[in-house]
Amino acid sequence: MAHRITDTCIFCGACEPECPVNAISPGEDTYIINEALCVDCVGHHSEPACAAVCPGESIIKV
Repeated sequence: MAHRITDTCIFCGACEPECPVNAISPGEDTYIINEALCVDCVGHHSEPACAAVCPGESIIKV
């Protein structure tokens, strides 16, 4: 259970501060989710917070 940021990411940065486990970081052209750290916000939020704030709907479940 993890999420991934697709290449449609507009590099706005809205997702990064929403991650309760700091699994999101800026990459070269898009933000990147470290799938080994991602917990789908279980125990923190009722839904994945990063996906909820992504204006481009670029965050998908893997």
